[in-house]
Amino acid sequence: MLTKTLTRIGAATTLVLIASPVLTGCSTSKNKADTLYVARDVSTLYNSGKARLDRGQYKLAAALFDEVERQHPYSPWARRAQLMSAFSYYMNRDYPESIAASQRFLSIHTGNKDAPYAYYLIALCYYEQIADVTRDQKITQQAMDSLGELIRRYPDTRYAADARLKVDLVNDHLAGKEMELGRFYQRRGQWLAATLRFRTVVDKYQTTTHTPEALERLVESYLSLGIPVEAQKAAAVLGRNYPGTKWYERSYKLMQQHPVKS
Repeated sequence: MLTKTLTRIGAATTLVLIASPVLTGCSTSKNKADTLYVARDVSTLYNSGKARLDRGQYKLAAALFDEVERQHPYSPWARRAQLMSAFSYYMNRDYPESIAASQRFLSIHTGNKDAPYAYYLIALCYYEQIADVTRDQKITQQAMDSLGELIRRYPDTRYAADARLKVDLVNDHLAGKEMELGRFYQRRGQWLAATLRFRTVVDKYQTTTHTPEALERLVESYLSLGIPVEAQKAAAVLGRNYPGTKWYERSYKLMQQHPVKS
């Protein structure tokens, strides 16, 4: 989803979001030695974390950046390390840890110039966990909420620009879930419940790819409920906006078979 994003952390650190292979050459004992609590100066800790990050050892890098914050909580390096830790967890796909680190940064540095990036990381963590439409969509809604917050708070940033593009996909995903439920109710003959789902798509997600089918399904459901006038209205909207689709052809045939009596 995300192939490359650049951001500056603090005064001199640049993060590049690229897919990197995880190196496995270091032994477990050496990795543990890197993160054992030993009082070290802040630059040594930070640079060790950055070196691990550059080598694709994201989990170890995150642990080292966390150690910067623990050992030197009041230094300027601690602020940078918080975001670097969040980024490292994100690259390792430890999404809950990345979200927690980003939120911790925001709780302490709300007005910091890197706050938009922290909000962006949170949104990405939810966005990249979006499941298929047959599963619960809680994560999808959390992605939508996080993307929306980023857009509201920092509308002119490049992060908001990318967030707007992702909102379209999230909306399509949520609409797909409504359609999946609506078709389920249709198969069971629960026409009123199906109608409510399809209306949600038409009213709330009208710019998504699911709208033509939702309108046609409304025609079917209204006819099954015995209210052809409403079916005719849905078919008319479908004809005006999507005249060349198979969904309009189907609704047209249905209305020919069930004409509205004047």
